[in-house]
Amino acid sequence: MKAAGLEGTGTFAPLRQQVFAVLWVATIIGNTGSFIRDVASSWLVTELSATPAAVSLVQAAATLPVFLLAIPAGVLSDILDRRKFLIAVQLLLASASLCLLTLSAMGLQSVSSLVALTFIGGIGAALVAPTWQAIVPELVQRQDVKGAVALNSLGINISRAIGPALGGLLLAWFGAAVTYGVDVITYVFVVAALLWWRRGTPEDDALAERFFGAFRAGLRYARSSRELHVVLIRAAVFFAFSSAIWALLPLVARQLLGGDASFYGAIWALLPLVARQLLGGDASFYGMLLGAVGAGAVCGALVMPRLRARLDADGLLLAAAIVTAAVMGVLSLAPPQWAAVAALLACGAAWITALTTLNSTAQSILPNWVRGRSLAVYLTVFNGAMTGGSLAWGAIAEAVGVPSALGIAAIGLLCVGLGFHRVKLPRGEAELVPSNHWPEPLTAQPVENDRGPVLILIEYIVDRKDRPAFLKALASLSHERRRDGAYGWGVTEDAADPSRVVEWFTVESWAEHMRQHRRVSKADADVQQEVRAYHQGLEPPAVQHLLAINRPHIKGK
Repeated sequence: MKAAGLEGTGTFAPLRQQVFAVLWVATIIGNTGSFIRDVASSWLVTELSATPAAVSLVQAAATLPVFLLAIPAGVLSDILDRRKFLIAVQLLLASASLCLLTLSAMGLQSVSSLVALTFIGGIGAALVAPTWQAIVPELVQRQDVKGAVALNSLGINISRAIGPALGGLLLAWFGAAVTYGVDVITYVFVVAALLWWRRGTPEDDALAERFFGAFRAGLRYARSSRELHVVLIRAAVFFAFSSAIWALLPLVARQLLGGDASFYGAIWALLPLVARQLLGGDASFYGMLLGAVGAGAVCGALVMPRLRARLDADGLLLAAAIVTAAVMGVLSLAPPQWAAVAALLACGAAWITALTTLNSTAQSILPNWVRGRSLAVYLTVFNGAMTGGSLAWGAIAEAVGVPSALGIAAIGLLCVGLGFHRVKLPRGEAELVPSNHWPEPLTAQPVENDRGPVLILIEYIVDRKDRPAFLKALASLSHERRRDGAYGWGVTEDAADPSRVVEWFTVESWAEHMRQHRRVSKADADVQQEVRAYHQGLEPPAVQHLLAINRPHIKGK
């Protein structure tokens, strides 16, 4: 008899596929090790220097590389062998943890070494994050992709529930060296799973993108997608304030609650200090607090379907902001330890609600060809808000104290949550699969892929009375042109015959224009059809492709 949830296309259906199941378990083990390492580092810094600035600096060192490298990492995930790339990065991360182990065992650990090695670990995390997301469609059947993405989120929160608590116990019982050693061992399982996976060799593609071209294309799309802009703005304001608790939680656990290490969000930036200074805790209590966040996140993930049935994406994000603000307010009052753990269970549920709401919204508005790079932009904004928030809340806590900083963050998060509730998230209902309705361009002879730039002219015949509506529809189409590869766009009219309107856009190369043909989605095709409805000619709008002529080199010039 099959286990419930493994039949059909249920949440656990992807686990029927062996490769996905093996890598999923391996990532849970690897992420558990990462949380164990992070707990040790966050707590150890409070023993080396209990100042809020030093504690928040470690948090910033972990997130800053993702802010700086997420987009280049997204590009690399598209142009390199993903399996080999993941193996190389795992070895880099294992080396950083091995250095942490060695320094701790020899008693040579310092704030500087912790920050430097945490920064290296952040570089590894930045490189692998978009790649792990990108390989999901390779591991499962198409109908199981959504379930696989949900399972990946669940796996991270399982690690978050187990790793911090286990890390706190290891740190309290055996010390930092053993704790880091356990993290090193987890990389053995991850690398072994990746070596076992026999990834197929991708077919050669004459239009395959190169690093800098793919980088520019990703930035062009992000710059031109208004729906993505809304998601990024909502994410930035939420995480900037919610980052307060994560950076100071260790001091809260130790000083206020008598417990262990840090916390996670505007809960991230203040959590280490909350654990130590406000809660009076030790390392094991700190791990318990982080484990409570993870356990709350798992519970939140399980009840998310019921929440989505009652609230839309905007309602879920507002609820997450209110709950997180309330938790910060409770922690600022130095509650009993049991109350702090209960509060962080609620915070974990709110945190996963906000993360999944924003992430799923971003996923729903992105076409496959640019998904990795645009998600990398989202990760950049997320980690930028977390990094900036961690540093800012650390400085504020040092100036006014941890309780006051948590109170300020709570009030700020509540205000921005209510204020930005009016900036509605996109619904993500557009059909983004390629339409493949553009005909191949007519050419007198084959055109080299690197030839360019290319100027495309499209001539419409538009009645004067239809001009305002036509231009409005054409403006919507301009966003699609820019998203899919155009770096310049405009519209002109014939001075002798104003009914002749010419739309033009420029693309950097012939290969990039051929990629445009592949990128046009069915939703974009509907917009183009709306524009063409105003065309009055008997024939379809005339299209021309003009190639730049490179001037011949003249000797002596």
